[in-house]
Amino acid sequence: MEHRIPLMSLEEEQSLFGPHDRYVKQVARRHQVRMSSRGGTLRLKGPQEEIDIMHARVDKILELLRSGRELEANEIEAMLFDEDINAKAAVSKKGGEGHRKNDQRGSVRASGKWPTARTEAQQRYLDLLRTKDLVFSSGPAGTGKTYLAVAAAVRSLREGSSKRLVLTRPAVEAGEHLGFLPGDLEDKIDPYLRPLFDALNDLMSPAATRRMRELDIIEVAPLAFMRGRTFNDSFVILDEAQNATSVQMKMFLTRLGERTKAVVTGDISQTDLPGSKSGLKDAIRRLGSIEGVGAVEFAAQDVQRSSLVARIVRAYES
Repeated sequence: MEHRIPLMSLEEEQSLFGPHDRYVKQVARRHQVRMSSRGGTLRLKGPQEEIDIMHARVDKILELLRSGRELEANEIEAMLFDEDINAKAAVSKKGGEGHRKNDQRGSVRASGKWPTARTEAQQRYLDLLRTKDLVFSSGPAGTGKTYLAVAAAVRSLREGSSKRLVLTRPAVEAGEHLGFLPGDLEDKIDPYLRPLFDALNDLMSPAATRRMRELDIIEVAPLAFMRGRTFNDSFVILDEAQNATSVQMKMFLTRLGERTKAVVTGDISQTDLPGSKSGLKDAIRRLGSIEGVGAVEFAAQDVQRSSLVARIVRAYES
């Protein structure tokens, strides 16, 4: 039998394998379970009963590591082989209260505090991200539209609900001049997706984000290049969607395949489309009330970036 567990970083793999892969050899000797890693996925092979035991122990270790806990090598070894009860108790006591707080927040952050709702609209947004397959969020800058969407995506990856994260947005500002920017396609679109990568780096770490991109767990795809594709077992985020036309929006939404969640974010008041109707506004009107779809609209009172930004938004609204 075989069971697979997605890993979020090389550090997780190194922690589970131990110095010079020592734990791999011990697991094979004591439990007849072979541990290996390929493509960012931990593989457990062996008798089903023994796999179930090791799966539970590995999950516990990963849960602690991803909550920001720093585990010593002897603590990880004790948890893998359930030998040193005192060491396990010390680990549990060390992180108990903070870990319970993280559970209550339903957070996904790897270090520091988990993202949590600060306004009613943000709480509604978080609820929709957990329960709906397609979520639209619109509103001014600084309301957490992008950050909370990325947090939900990271959580989905870590829980194994999604196998990959796809980031996309329309490159309206570059337009036909996109080809003149230096680098390959990914280099050209990266500057437009910087807010998404900032959120990923904050929620995980720059190293973990780079590794997931190298393993193609995170994919950057310009909206214009998505035609003809289908995304299965994915979490897809379309950012700055106010700059997508209705035709582009329909094309994007029909890319969504089985077991895929999507979040579409944007600020309708800041569309850069020359003489075209925003596809985000049109999609919310058409789809906001159908089953499996949720929509939330943020306002100036939801701005958390700074009090100055909130006042600026209110001034423009008036």
